Amino acid sequence: MSTVRLTATVTGEVQGVGFRYRTRQQAEQLGLVGSATNRPDGSVLVVAAGPSSAVEQLLKWLRSADAPGRVEKVEADLHDDGASGLTGFVTD
Repeated sequence: MSTVRLTATVTGEVQGVGFRYRTRQQAEQLGLVGSATNRPDGSVLVVAAGPSSAVEQLLKWLRSADAPGRVEKVEADLHDDGASGLTGFVTD
């Protein structure tokens, strides 16, 4: 099973609505490590790494109506560099 890293910028109404907290919950349930960080432009940067199937599930959730707030767009990149340098899942 390959390990991949997702880097996603999520835009819309995603700050102040529990988006980072719920993203962390989803990621932890999927066994992923990474972070969800508010950005000054109102977007949230999500970095998550783990088994490719779990990362794909998180990406699908980010794009779904189940994600809190109102997601307008998810710009995502997947890389093969895996979980290097990541431990746990943090929100800041």
